[in-house]
Amino acid sequence: MKTGLDVVKAAILGAESFGFGTAPMVAMGCKYLRICHLNNCATGVATQNAQLREAHFVGDVERVVNFFTFVATETREWLAKLGVRRLEDLIGRVDLLERLPGETAKQQSLDLDPILWVDEDATDQPQYCQVDSNDPFDTADKANQMIADILPAIEAGSGGEFAYSITNCDRSIGARLSGEIAKRYGNTGMEINPITIRFTGTAGQSFGVWNAGGLHMYLEGDSNDYVGKGMAAGKLVVFPPRGSRFESQHTSIIGNTCLYGATGGRLFAAGVAGERFAVRNSGAHAVIEGAGDHCCEYMTGGLVTVLGSIGANFGAGMTGGMAYLYDPDGEAPALINHSELVEIHRVAAESMEAHRHFLRDNIREFVDETDSVWGAHLLENFEDYVGKFWLVKPKAADINQLLSRLRETD
Repeated sequence: MKTGLDVVKAAILGAESFGFGTAPMVAMGCKYLRICHLNNCATGVATQNAQLREAHFVGDVERVVNFFTFVATETREWLAKLGVRRLEDLIGRVDLLERLPGETAKQQSLDLDPILWVDEDATDQPQYCQVDSNDPFDTADKANQMIADILPAIEAGSGGEFAYSITNCDRSIGARLSGEIAKRYGNTGMEINPITIRFTGTAGQSFGVWNAGGLHMYLEGDSNDYVGKGMAAGKLVVFPPRGSRFESQHTSIIGNTCLYGATGGRLFAAGVAGERFAVRNSGAHAVIEGAGDHCCEYMTGGLVTVLGSIGANFGAGMTGGMAYLYDPDGEAPALINHSELVEIHRVAAESMEAHRHFLRDNIREFVDETDSVWGAHLLENFEDYVGKFWLVKPKAADINQLLSRLRETD
């Protein structure tokens, strides 16, 4: 989608909403160099490198507004040419299209009937949605209760501790509280007097989504997918029920795609995460006891420590941040997607003393937060286990500057 004519064509074929990707990026200064995954964008658009952004990025809001103004203007011009008053009246009007015979044998063999056919019984029916939204099945009772209980403490900036039970029908828990905190204090303004909430049970999808600074949520139990999605700050801690007998490092505790697109904060989970953990993470610090396939995919910043096994395709497209991996059986090198972007180093190497201290402190914080038996065992026998840890980092990153950069953004 680039022009008003594209909008008109899409509407005729039935589209009610329109998404733009490349064109607005070009309006912001993108030169379409196709090196977004390398973290060295020459125009400072697709990079976490502050120097590149400061030196080369020239985009501003007005450029994007101007682009969409032109698109809207062209759309109106086409509506006038077609004799249609509103875009809604154009949706599904396939009668305005003319079929061309095609210039090649391949074009002539195309069957367009599936996208141009209109049922006679539907000719007088609306071609677009006329209902603003369906009533949600989830009435958000838990979220409403939490807002009623906690909002006074947020408004006063006093913080406090609260406790609730939770079920898998309770979704996006914490989102509304994060919104209320961010509205008043931004991402980190309430960290001095945080709201601490202790849950017991099983959380539904998106526990801790968009978590703001000043919101610390502890879950004794487990959670579904998308824990910490878009997390900006604060803390999320998930650990097994007290007295559980299973070994946490071999047991799932959070679902798939957790920490997707996170920009900050801390996540500690005493158990195994599902697939695509920390995809597009750009600043969050996390410690988990195992992960499925595609962990750290497209990661551009932050830190992930995995105290157990990983799945295939680890670190695919990873251009920033770093990861520590516990690899007792030597399987990790075959599971990491090296593909010109990442490289691995043994943490036990003589030159890696600073990383060994940092890793130990990282595990200690994890144990303090989760009471993980496995984490405590690693900590107590650290010298025996440290030789089985890998450091995974982007090839373009200076290994001597990794820790200083992490501390700067912490």
